[in-house]
Amino acid sequence: MEIKLLGPLLLSHENVHYTMASKRTSVVLTLLATSPGIPVPFDEIVDELWGDQPMANARNALQANVGRLRRLLESVTGRKGDETLRTANGGYLLDVPPDAIDAHRFLRLADAGGDLARRDPDRAIATLEEALGLWRGGALMDSCDGLRCRIRAAHLEERRISAYEDLTAAKLAVDSARVPVSELRQLAVEHSERERLSELLMLALYRDGRQAEALEVFHSTRRRLADDLGLEPGRALHHAYQAILRQADLLGEPRRVLDFAGPVPA
Repeated sequence: MEIKLLGPLLLSHENVHYTMASKRTSVVLTLLATSPGIPVPFDEIVDELWGDQPMANARNALQANVGRLRRLLESVTGRKGDETLRTANGGYLLDVPPDAIDAHRFLRLADAGGDLARRDPDRAIATLEEALGLWRGGALMDSCDGLRCRIRAAHLEERRISAYEDLTAAKLAVDSARVPVSELRQLAVEHSERERLSELLMLALYRDGRQAEALEVFHSTRRRLADDLGLEPGRALHHAYQAILRQADLLGEPRRVLDFAGPVPA
């Protein structure tokens, strides 16, 4: 069985997909699936489901939702529902391997691709494309009413952008023609607080012979940071700007680009 959280919530087993009929049952499954193999206390699940509208019989209502979820899991997998969703240590535990959940596979692949980016960009590209290919929509999009799921969704979305940044840096190191400049520009505008996207856009434009556009990205990013956050660009963005002004040899040495496309120093 696979549990898919990176988009609409789906259960998948032997190429058959199952959707969730109940909103609260979806929240229970999502919350447990973000921490597979780890007990989630009853009170945390109750708070996630009814935090803004306390119920006198919340524990009974939770048990009813867990019962429905167990029956669904049993019908999907043929394994007893209380073996897959177990009661443990004052809470419930989803007994599935982490790789059965797309969000956990994404995080594992994103970490591996990021580690590969500098020493083996070709492998990094393949790994990061596999990671990003798992996304079908927003993270936990069917279960984001409660605080815990919102926080976990925000973390996944943050890692999605950083994986895209690592993928872009690896593509620049191998062949700048593989970088979709229009897509990168759109993301840099949508996430103007992320200087690395602007830095990568500058380098992609420069490598494409568009030096004036690359320099304008720096100036527009500087204006947005000042207007929105009251900040100046960090050292990494300044470093890329100065290298382009000097017409540094970023064109003749493709792998050198990674020296400029790293994380913004603290």
